[in-house]
Amino acid sequence: MNSANVARAMFAFYVLLFFLFLFGPLVLMGVTAFNTPEYPQVWPFQGFTLVWFQKLYHDDYLMQGLQNSFVIGVFVVGLSVPLGLAGAIVMTQIHARARGLYYLVVVSPVLTPGVIIGISTVIFWKDLTAWTGARALFTGLFLTVLGQATFISSYCMLIFLSRLQRYDRTQEEAALDLGASRAQVFRHILLPFLRPAVFSAAAIAFLSSFENYNTTTFAILADKTLTTVLAGRVRQGMTPAISALAVLIVAITVTGAFIYEIARGAERRGAAA
Repeated sequence: MNSANVARAMFAFYVLLFFLFLFGPLVLMGVTAFNTPEYPQVWPFQGFTLVWFQKLYHDDYLMQGLQNSFVIGVFVVGLSVPLGLAGAIVMTQIHARARGLYYLVVVSPVLTPGVIIGISTVIFWKDLTAWTGARALFTGLFLTVLGQATFISSYCMLIFLSRLQRYDRTQEEAALDLGASRAQVFRHILLPFLRPAVFSAAAIAFLSSFENYNTTTFAILADKTLTTVLAGRVRQGMTPAISALAVLIVAITVTGAFIYEIARGAERRGAAA
């Protein structure tokens, strides 16, 4: 056995360890979702059952948290994507000497701990709603959307900036010379070019909102999301219903990625044709 074979064997071994570390917990959790014991158990496998999916469906507290997470995620996408797009466009328009300071300001929420963002959001909007009399806005869902959007919009801006690095501004100049307005240039030239980045930013924004805990646990007030409910359940004791929820989330994620790849492949084949 020469050194090349040893190197290939070691590389395969480390790749195997990597995938075991990455997917091993998911496989074990998937097994517990279909095992009959009331405590998550992989071995011995006492029998196949779907009762934990039924209990998950009838868990009103968990379902309410899941519904709130989806609602918050949708509103965070609707707020973060336009803010990120606007921030990226401004970044490309301002003077070169001011870009460093501007970049530091708009990216600073990403570097700020989520605990600080959550607490500061609650304190600021508590005083603002008391001063303006708009007490109806001081709700957990509203504050969570604002708190999450403060840093998720920075993620979206970075995605748009990476896409704008390949943007040819001569197209804008040609359209303006031909009589197009700024709104028409944005709608017919810039926005179609940024369409892949828009979808990517929306997906990142929704997933970041859905799994966020640090900011959410302070901004949500008396309401609840999936992450806060799961944190409480972990402290009280795990049940296979949580494993069933994890199986459903993984299945939905994999299905969405598969459908996305099929759509991308169809677009590439259509473009090639």
